[in-house]
Amino acid sequence: MSLETDFAMTRESLKGVQDESTYGGITSFMRRRYSRDLSGVDVAVLGVPFDLATTNRAGTRLGPRGIRTASASLSWENQVQGWDFSPLEELAIVDYGDCPFDAGTPDKVPEQIYQQARDILATDTALLSLGGDHFVSYPLLRAHAEKYGPLALIHFDAHSDTWEDDGPRIDHGTMFYHAAKEGLVVPEHSAQIGLRTYNESTMGFNIFDGPTVHEQGAVAIAQQVRGIVGDRPCYLTFDIDCLDPSFAPGTGTPVVGGLSTHQALQLLQNLRGVNLVGMDVVEVAPPYDVSEITALAGATMALQQLCLWAYCRR
Repeated sequence: MSLETDFAMTRESLKGVQDESTYGGITSFMRRRYSRDLSGVDVAVLGVPFDLATTNRAGTRLGPRGIRTASASLSWENQVQGWDFSPLEELAIVDYGDCPFDAGTPDKVPEQIYQQARDILATDTALLSLGGDHFVSYPLLRAHAEKYGPLALIHFDAHSDTWEDDGPRIDHGTMFYHAAKEGLVVPEHSAQIGLRTYNESTMGFNIFDGPTVHEQGAVAIAQQVRGIVGDRPCYLTFDIDCLDPSFAPGTGTPVVGGLSTHQALQLLQNLRGVNLVGMDVVEVAPPYDVSEITALAGATMALQQLCLWAYCRR
């Protein structure tokens, strides 16, 4: 083990795995270097610690920090389970820090998130975002759709987040209603996976609810989703409450009957080949977590997304 410490600050190369303590140092994602210099960077990791759109328990503003802390225990392996490589070896990744905004003026926050994402994407750097409540996906989708055009959406969640809304409210249950209405996403080429709450309107999304995943199996569902998405630019959003509360208790709106972490890993690994252009993990709420298992699940899903992004560019 190197006696050099805090590779989040001292790392010379943006690629590679280095042996260091996983319980000390700065809490950067996967022990990547903290930097806002995007020269030669493939992926920037952006925290979005916003939770003013929650309808139940707040606390996801601490999600980015919790995910970063848990991710340290995943950062030392040269190959990710389920893949024949590590994205840390193949991609130049930096932790960009958190999106700045003023929580005292919540009406301005969506634009601030959008502008931050837009600025990063303008450098041809991909973006992995860590929420925060699920509303943050809306301004992130705006920025990605502006760059890539209307997107296919792969949405892991217990909730559809497409409840009808009659105005520009900041709500983590309506943003995909607006995204579909505004043409940011194409519902017929999008999939919602793991839903366990009822919404009369599907908005045209292809839905694979929790019971369907349990009955048909993760591999079969992933195959169907790949066919729906095709080769279109795709944004993947993973709400941690897609997982059953037994696997992810640290979230604001838990719903029983969800996916296991094993099923989620199977789904993500069998989505390989989709044209992933943007990704996020949201709704991790450390105040309700137990032994950091939700934060660890969130970090693991984010790492799998990096694997997907790297795979489609190999």
